[in-house]
Amino acid sequence: MSLRDTSGRVRTASLGTAVVTAGALALTGCGAGGAPAEDELTVLVEGGGLAELQPIADLYEQETGTTVTFVELPYDGLYDRIQSELGSGSVSFDVAALDAIWLSAFADGVTPLGDLFTDDVKADLFPGLVSEAQVGGEYVGMPVFTNSEILYYRTDLFEDPQNQADFEAKYGYPLAPPTTWEQYRDAAEFFTRDTDGDGEIDLYGTDVKGAVETEWLATVSQTGEEHMVLDPDTGEVTIDDAEHLAALDYYTSLLPYAPAGAAQLDWAGAQNLFYQGQLAMMRFWGHAYTQTPADSPVAGQIGAAPMIGGAGGVAGVPGAWYLSAPAAGTKQDLAKDFIAFAYEHNDLSIDTSLGLVARISAFESQAGVAGRENYPAILETLNAPATRARPATPQWQEIVDTVLTPMLQKAVEPGADNAALLKEAEAQIEAILQ
Repeated sequence: MSLRDTSGRVRTASLGTAVVTAGALALTGCGAGGAPAEDELTVLVEGGGLAELQPIADLYEQETGTTVTFVELPYDGLYDRIQSELGSGSVSFDVAALDAIWLSAFADGVTPLGDLFTDDVKADLFPGLVSEAQVGGEYVGMPVFTNSEILYYRTDLFEDPQNQADFEAKYGYPLAPPTTWEQYRDAAEFFTRDTDGDGEIDLYGTDVKGAVETEWLATVSQTGEEHMVLDPDTGEVTIDDAEHLAALDYYTSLLPYAPAGAAQLDWAGAQNLFYQGQLAMMRFWGHAYTQTPADSPVAGQIGAAPMIGGAGGVAGVPGAWYLSAPAAGTKQDLAKDFIAFAYEHNDLSIDTSLGLVARISAFESQAGVAGRENYPAILETLNAPATRARPATPQWQEIVDTVLTPMLQKAVEPGADNAALLKEAEAQIEAILQ
């Protein structure tokens, strides 16, 4: 899994395999003279997202006769390729799939797509995606699929009659999937226990991820904070305010109910803990609902619910990918036609390995469908008023890598001073933005 896994998707292609595949596809995408054929589109895509686009490309080829050639790259390789080619003004691709956090960095090199964002289109996209797609007043990418953290919980634990009776006796209200910070902490405390009587805790209520920033950012939005970390419009750094401190204090208050080693725990580690039966609850990306290993002790015993909420209500962080066309591309009309087609047929991504889509109607179409119980949870979380996209700034990845993740790793260590850490982070971010 990539260290920059901002959309919460499992990276399925290894570095070596992806590079070889990309090279082969790049060669087949050119004619004898090296120029791409007019009836062909070349699409750059990250390995984990190829499956979501394949059925769309297949139908596009069938209906238009235009061949869609995917150039599949690992996450970092995709970023580097796009950055290099947009910077040179000479591009070998017609469409690229961009992680949301790249939009600001590449906005000057891609074609505005404002004419595709009709009122009907915007009404069928989550508000956070519509705002995220805009940089400097221009729409620079069309969402192709999105994700959000939701709540996972062990149904065998939550539906156990003895647990239900014991929980209500201790906390004064029925045991149910938590919806608030307080309920989540109560449940985390309740389920942290020694289950086999050997004197060692072997079941924890939750995990605390110190090696990734997105879950804490969701907690910030749950406070009602309108500008997580910074306000991109004014450049004001907001990370040292009361809401960010409340979020960090709550985030670290869960440490007594989580396994040791939080400073190094990332998405893959947390997922493994849950699948091994060591966690009663987990806040995790919505696509994971269908990816439980068959031999997991919790297989068939996992429930999905919307992300929890603080004073500002339920909130997650959209993990979206967008389709964009390079401004230097020679097939502008064809590229935009494919991007519009991908939006129109977004529902084709439902039955792919990750099952991620972007349109509200596509999520709603699966209501009551067995195996898609995660869809209502994702839908409610992404539609929540407090759910907000990450700040649109070209320096965002640098801020994450050099400030936010190191700050969280310090915050989850014993004796951490959260207020001091936020103040230090503020100074570091201001220096980056200068």
